[in-house]
Amino acid sequence: MGEETISVGEVSRGDEMGSNVELPIVDLLTGRGFITGKSGSGKSNSASVIAEKLLDRGYSLLAVDIDGEYYGLKEEYEILHVGGDEECDLQVNEEHAGKIAELALEQNVPIILDISSFLDESKARDLLTEVTKHLFAKEKKLKQPFLMLIEEVHEFIPEGGGMDECGRMLIKVGKRGRKHGLGIVGISQRPADVKKDFITQCDWLCWHRLTWNNDTKVVGRILGSEYANHIEEMDDGECFLMTDWAEEIRVVQFERKQTFDAGATPGLDDFERPELKSVSGDLVEELQDITEEQEHRENRIEELQRELQSKEERIRDLEKQLSDARDLKQMADRFSRAMMEQVTGRPLSTAPGRQSELEEAARGPVRRDPELEAELDAIRNGEKEPQSSPVPDASESADTSEENEPESAATSDASSEPAEPEPVEAKTTEATASADTKQDGATDAFAALDTDALSTDDSPTGSNTEPSVAEIVGGTTGTERSSETAAADADDSLAARLQAEIDALDDIAVGMLRQYRNHGPVTPQDAHAAAGGSGDRTGAYAANRTLREHGFVTHVARGNHDYALPSLVVSESKDPFNLNNTLPAAERDRIVQAVESSFVPGVDAPGAADPGTTTEAETDAESDESATAADGGATASQVEPWPDA
Repeated sequence: MGEETISVGEVSRGDEMGSNVELPIVDLLTGRGFITGKSGSGKSNSASVIAEKLLDRGYSLLAVDIDGEYYGLKEEYEILHVGGDEECDLQVNEEHAGKIAELALEQNVPIILDISSFLDESKARDLLTEVTKHLFAKEKKLKQPFLMLIEEVHEFIPEGGGMDECGRMLIKVGKRGRKHGLGIVGISQRPADVKKDFITQCDWLCWHRLTWNNDTKVVGRILGSEYANHIEEMDDGECFLMTDWAEEIRVVQFERKQTFDAGATPGLDDFERPELKSVSGDLVEELQDITEEQEHRENRIEELQRELQSKEERIRDLEKQLSDARDLKQMADRFSRAMMEQVTGRPLSTAPGRQSELEEAARGPVRRDPELEAELDAIRNGEKEPQSSPVPDASESADTSEENEPESAATSDASSEPAEPEPVEAKTTEATASADTKQDGATDAFAALDTDALSTDDSPTGSNTEPSVAEIVGGTTGTERSSETAAADADDSLAARLQAEIDALDDIAVGMLRQYRNHGPVTPQDAHAAAGGSGDRTGAYAANRTLREHGFVTHVARGNHDYALPSLVVSESKDPFNLNNTLPAAERDRIVQAVESSFVPGVDAPGAADPGTTTEAETDAESDESATAADGGATASQVEPWPDA
């Protein structure tokens, strides 16, 4: 039995013109080949013809597609198309490398590895590196003839500069792959840029039309100057074919490929994408499991990152609150010290332990007026007659608070009548009581300081939001007063942020979001078309990717997505210090309604309470205020705010 071959074209010039050109299959699958030519000369067509002929015979291969040209093979062949975007049968990364090599070698599945779809070039090179490693390792044991076809090979194994791990792995396949059954074909439009060690080790080479001087010099060094002089004259699809199994160099016209030419230069005619064969669902099930597992892991990482960010923000907020509380405590301490110094008549230390000194001073003796003491002694001894109380002068009346005005008026009226001399015992009792109450006043000062003396002239009553003196002395801060409204403020902030994100989207994306809300789950193409878009797969998935990145939609089944705003609101509203405390359903619905009012017709923002009605909280507040006034205490409206520091 003769050696198995494939026919790729015919001799186009010379004595053998018209004769068929056959290439041995084993040498193609396990050898090293090089196809070169300038853009439009036919090099990619020649590579596709070889691939089609091998697939027709049932042999497998892996085409590394750097320009997205080889998906046209799916028009005739059941070939697995994997890469980095949703145009592929399956999106993959380096974690899928082992399974890709297993499908290719153990299940004989032809594969297009489309690295043109990766936005991050490093991820594409990492994937190719890992796939090549796994193929090389498995071929050591399997020794099954298998071909790797590498487009634009000069990008991986350049002549100038260093090579990364990917390039070194491809060179390793070129040098040692043949003995394991792993072949490689490099394709490039710039032979001068390809590492010469690779070119000179190839078993067969196709030289299509080249015009650049540096490239024609490479032809002269390898084929000879005669061929270098004619390489610029080659027709489309025509090449110099040089092989180890034939002595002469032939001029060969390659056949035209049978499948859709996705690499053809676009013309003015409408572009028609052919019907492509679908791969079996069972074929990619294990790859899909890897993808879903990775998506779950990535989603969990993203969730943890959001929780971490929320906790960091909470820590910063608590640190600010702590700093504010310390400032308020220092202000309260200064007032306390000033009051105690006034009462005790001596300065207090500011060293550590001052609090115990303040307490001790409050319990200690009160300083008495020496003149008042001498007068009392004279009256007790009968040396002096008791005198009526003098009318207070203007300066003393001005310092009296408004609360004492009725008493002052009554005293003034009484002074206008002739006064009877008071008994000595009554005068003594009154004076003693006046002196004794100074000590009680030191304690009362902490709970009821004259707020007029603490206010600033340029701060109107009710405009200062700082805590009152009574709150500071009692240990209550503005942070504690605002704790009941913090959650509501956070919810309003979340709704406003989500509204802003939706407002920043284009009209098509917002329309798609409405479709997912009203009719989900649906496919991105259906949502895109319903929103006024073209329904084209590329445009639909690009807009859908934006919605997924924001968290507004989520993937629920193969090809279908659904509305995810309610779950996003719950996730964003979690307390970072109590993750088990979930957002109540009513509050979640209120926030969702507020967000949807910005883009869903017919949905109104949650309304505030009617101005003419009294809420339950307001009723309770009024009841508390009335009770406080009945007990003789000051209501919140009677206490002026803490002055600015």
